[in-house]
Amino acid sequence: MKMLQEMLSYPFLVRALLGGILVSLCAALLGVSLVLKRYSMIGDGLSHLSFGALSIAVAVGWQPLAVSIPVVTLAAFFLLRLTENSKVKSDAAIAMISASALAIGIVVTSLTTGMTTDVSSYMFGSILAMSRQDVYLSAILSLIVLSLFVFCYNKIFAITFDENFARATGIRVGFYNSLIAVLTAVTIVLGMRMMGAMLISSLVIFPALTSMRLFKSFRSVILCSGILSVFCFCIGIVVSYRMSTPAGASIVLVNLAMYVFFILVQRGCRIHVHFRK
Repeated sequence: MKMLQEMLSYPFLVRALLGGILVSLCAALLGVSLVLKRYSMIGDGLSHLSFGALSIAVAVGWQPLAVSIPVVTLAAFFLLRLTENSKVKSDAAIAMISASALAIGIVVTSLTTGMTTDVSSYMFGSILAMSRQDVYLSAILSLIVLSLFVFCYNKIFAITFDENFARATGIRVGFYNSLIAVLTAVTIVLGMRMMGAMLISSLVIFPALTSMRLFKSFRSVILCSGILSVFCFCIGIVVSYRMSTPAGASIVLVNLAMYVFFILVQRGCRIHVHFRK
């Protein structure tokens, strides 16, 4: 309790917790649909694209988030249309965009500002980089993402498992696929301040994969993913503070430990059921 009180006495840690909890919750909820639709690496591709946009914005002197959010949103639309083309598979399209955007960002950075603290925080994440304005923006956009997800839950559920059936029932599959892509793009950009372009995709992938180890229904996986993501984020921040390790890397390692723990629990449950038979 003493350590928690000490942590909460620092304004930058309070900002990091508030902004990070909302972003990690958004990433976890969207991650379930992305993993089930085999788009789990879209977070990686969009984060690298966001880094390229941010690098250009910093070099020119523009507001980074004001540039990256519309750019990454447009890229999400483009990526969705590209993957719908049978000639280009989703993993190939994501890899192509990811590598190209990261290369552009690195070249622009090396030719202009160099690896400044601001650019480095977007690359690897930094809890010190969360300003009051970043928290306000993260809170507003995260609440919008969560509200749209809850409001469109049934439609997202339908297109996640069977797009053909959803289309036959009159659901606008293209619109809701685009909505998922846009919400993911916004979440990725917001989370880059904390996690960095190299690690933000872990917030999308880990909670969903971990939850699927024990739960089978979509609703159960969604609820478990949200709880796990927030829990791992908070523990990761505590570990980072206690051991003076990078926040993003600490959060990823906590997620990894929870994934391994769920595997062990799953196997333990199977052994128990086997012996009961």
